[in-house]
Amino acid sequence: MISARTFARALPATRRSALRAYATAASTAPPVQLFGVDGTYASALYTASAKESSLDATSKGLASLKAVIEKDSTLTSVLENPALSASDKKVVVESLTKSVSGITPAVSNFLTILAENNRLGLLSDVIGKFDTLMSAYKGEIEATITSAAPLDNKTINRIEAAISKSEFVGAGKKLKVSNKVNPEILGGLIVEVGDRTVDLSVSSKISKLNTLISQAI
Repeated sequence: MISARTFARALPATRRSALRAYATAASTAPPVQLFGVDGTYASALYTASAKESSLDATSKGLASLKAVIEKDSTLTSVLENPALSASDKKVVVESLTKSVSGITPAVSNFLTILAENNRLGLLSDVIGKFDTLMSAYKGEIEATITSAAPLDNKTINRIEAAISKSEFVGAGKKLKVSNKVNPEILGGLIVEVGDRTVDLSVSSKISKLNTLISQAI
């Protein structure tokens, strides 16, 4: 039997180099394909961070950025202002990097690129998409339970147990559950697991009923 070492030595140098390049590219590629401008930026940031072996550090830095943005409504307005001058954008980026500890070079460069391309308003969306990539990287399946009012932990745990046993969650996958509150659904639940949605909301039932009535008239 030919050992792996012997096989590697038998390969031409150019072939070994190509294999190493392929393996590196595969290991730094995003685990899932995302769409939209925010998905493109998130995927680029993922690849840059993977090449630096700083995925976890980048994720923590983005989480800190998200917390800062959510606490400051004025900052959100500034980021979404398309009329910012180049010098203003530079000041915003410098302020963000100084106010958040643990910003990696990849995140710093990412913020600069967003500013140069007048895309700072997408920052929160890109962070959300990056979280999606990290969940996929960790083998997690995201489940969002939307309710008209906050659910208690007992109810969330029961729903989580039911989802875990369903066909929605593959073998070896970890379920990551969050509860989103939207009073407009009136009651019931909307359960989103990955790219699948089960709509059991009262508003959905009313909408279907109205459709049936209008078709019958």
